[in-house]
Amino acid sequence: MTTLITVIAFVLLLTVLIIIHELGHFVLAKLFKVEVEEFGFGLPPRAVSLFRAGGTVFSLNWVPFGGFVRLKGDNEVVLEKRFEKGSFAGAGSFARICILCGGVVMNFLLAFALFTAGFSVGRWVPYHYTNLQLEEAIARGELAVDKGVFVQSLIKGGPADTAGAPTGSAILSVDGTAVTSPEDVIRLQEGKTSVRYVFRIAAGKTVEMDITLADGKAGIALADSSIRSNTRPVLRSVVVAWNEMMFMTVQTVKGIFNLFHSLLTRFNIPEGITGIVGIYGLTSSAVQEGFMTYLQLVALLSLSLAILNVLPLPALDGGRLLFVLAEIVIRRPLNQRFELLTNMIGFFLLIALIVIITFNDVIQLF
Repeated sequence: MTTLITVIAFVLLLTVLIIIHELGHFVLAKLFKVEVEEFGFGLPPRAVSLFRAGGTVFSLNWVPFGGFVRLKGDNEVVLEKRFEKGSFAGAGSFARICILCGGVVMNFLLAFALFTAGFSVGRWVPYHYTNLQLEEAIARGELAVDKGVFVQSLIKGGPADTAGAPTGSAILSVDGTAVTSPEDVIRLQEGKTSVRYVFRIAAGKTVEMDITLADGKAGIALADSSIRSNTRPVLRSVVVAWNEMMFMTVQTVKGIFNLFHSLLTRFNIPEGITGIVGIYGLTSSAVQEGFMTYLQLVALLSLSLAILNVLPLPALDGGRLLFVLAEIVIRRPLNQRFELLTNMIGFFLLIALIVIITFNDVIQLF
């Protein structure tokens, strides 16, 4: 049952992020009277046409990552056809900029709405708080400290990580004996090859898990306290959500830079970068920890998708935006063959990057 719920949650997560993003392009294209020829789920080649509505073909494509809207004139090389009435190129610079930014804005707004809700009623603890800010938040009553034994983090590839132990949860007992400190856990594991943990992953919700030990260790970094959040006023949550998103934006950009730097200099994927397989694993952990943790993952991925798409790379929204800005500067249309070739190369490089990251995810499983 847990596996089925995880699969449904994973498919729903990807579907929501794709639909929200492409809906931004779609709505703004319609607003500026640009014809949308195709609304695609996944990337080409096309697998099947689902239905047609308002002159738009809604399709399902073979590459199960991302999505797209194909606007009139997108792939036209002949100048006259490219600038026909209702085409993207004929819509004007401002309209094209708005249409290209539509998906990014929608993902950003989704993330902002979820972060605001999470920090007001969801009781999320901000990642961007420094130690001083944590102390100040505790003093204000925004945050509270619980004592006990908590899973602070898991050693990657360790027994607990392999078993899928829930991070951030409380350890209530080891082999049926209640524990109140990390020392209790260490003592109860001495000389054993496996133990049964009881984790509290949410209020009134526990999970039992048998974990095989390696030299008496489960590969869990234990903590004797955990910080939880109380509800915040909405206006305060808006400020916290904005600061959290700015912090996450900086971290995401750094991560993307490290990815390309590592690929070009060391030919490997840096730790912390994950693809579709890794996202499935994160979804599985989030489902185990509860609905609000799942929503937090949706918010983080929506923000990441917005940041990734706005980068000035071919085949992404940011790359296409760069072409529009170049047209404004030189005051004439760019060579369409050059633009199509650049975006095609960028598309295949993007697919290659997805394959490399996915392969790395699979390797990490073993």
